[in-house]
Amino acid sequence: MTVADMNRLEQAARISMGEFEDSDASAPALPPAPRASLRLAALGLAAVIVAIALVQLIT
Repeated sequence: MTVADMNRLEQAARISMGEFEDSDASAPALPPAPRASLRLAALGLAAVIVAIALVQLIT
């Protein structure tokens, strides 16, 4: 499950539970989890490695 999927699920849950919100509406938003940032960095690194491999194969 990607971070975007989790964000969509959270937003859908907030909309569906809208009538039950009371004190949660004033709570500040939490920053993204460090694990998500690490996952994004790993994905970026993997994309760079694949791009370099493709360039090596083509030339």
